Amino acid sequence: MAASRARPIAIYYEHPHWFVPLFAELERRGTPHTRLDAAVHRFDPADRPSYALVFNRMSPSAWLRGHGQAVFYTHHFLGHLEQNGVRVVNGARAFVAETSKALQMSLLDRLGLPYPRTRVINHPAEAPDAAVGLRLPIVVKPNVGGSGAGVRRFDTLQALAAAAAVGDLEFGPDQTALVQEFIPAEEGRITRVEVLGGRFLYAIRVYSPGDTFNLCPADVCQTTEGVELARAACPVDAPRNGLRVEGYAPPAEVVANVERIAAACGIEVGGIEYVIDARDGRLYYYDVNALSNFVADAPRVVGFDPFARLADFLEQEAR
Repeated sequence: MAASRARPIAIYYEHPHWFVPLFAELERRGTPHTRLDAAVHRFDPADRPSYALVFNRMSPSAWLRGHGQAVFYTHHFLGHLEQNGVRVVNGARAFVAETSKALQMSLLDRLGLPYPRTRVINHPAEAPDAAVGLRLPIVVKPNVGGSGAGVRRFDTLQALAAAAAVGDLEFGPDQTALVQEFIPAEEGRITRVEVLGGRFLYAIRVYSPGDTFNLCPADVCQTTEGVELARAACPVDAPRNGLRVEGYAPPAEVVANVERIAAACGIEVGGIEYVIDARDGRLYYYDVNALSNFVADAPRVVGFDPFARLADFLEQEAR
């Protein structure tokens, strides 16, 4: 780690809990690092950053915690870093994909991969017409993601029209939303495939009680056998949410597709989610994340500590 001793690794982050395990691992190793709080930050365009590497861990859900300004600011900061030759993990291109579900769907379409039929709108009045021709039920979701926040399900076009008429739809910080076919999940589960260095790291199946769109892997409570998981990345008083998880080995074709998606988005550390339609068994990719919180109690679930492998990756890249 000679290079990183001279020029430290910088971790650019916003969420107050998700990064505790990574910080602890870097401290355990004695790896020099600087913490950059994205919620309150500034840079000088004339500055030539001296970091060996910057790891972008900015969350698009920051707008839910009163830090929406940091989401758009991050585009400028990452551009500044890259223009000055700084090695950025999950750089500007990855963050563009992270902050636009609309662009994610366009990318999946370009790659020829299955995804829920989607229309993109910029005003609630467009929602009813946008839903015409889509298979019911449908969901309306903010373009800038955020732990399932603002996602609404509608079983009829009449219910959607009524919500649109009174402005009861959440469009998020960029005032853009997706009107999308809702895919009922086979056995109530989704699959999340994680990548590190753009390559397959592990996969998990997350089972939901069916009343939430927030399937954050760090918030999972139990294994499928009912064993309680230690959620080190969450506050100690985090509510039990009924999510259950198991490790999973996805088909080789899925792994290859996930790596294609990550490469097309410039995502080095992230997770791609897909669902199997309970109605006909078809697979749909539906969410691309340039942010890996990693599953709670990972050694118990997937057999190893992904934060240790992440630290290995950052040290290697910083050289």
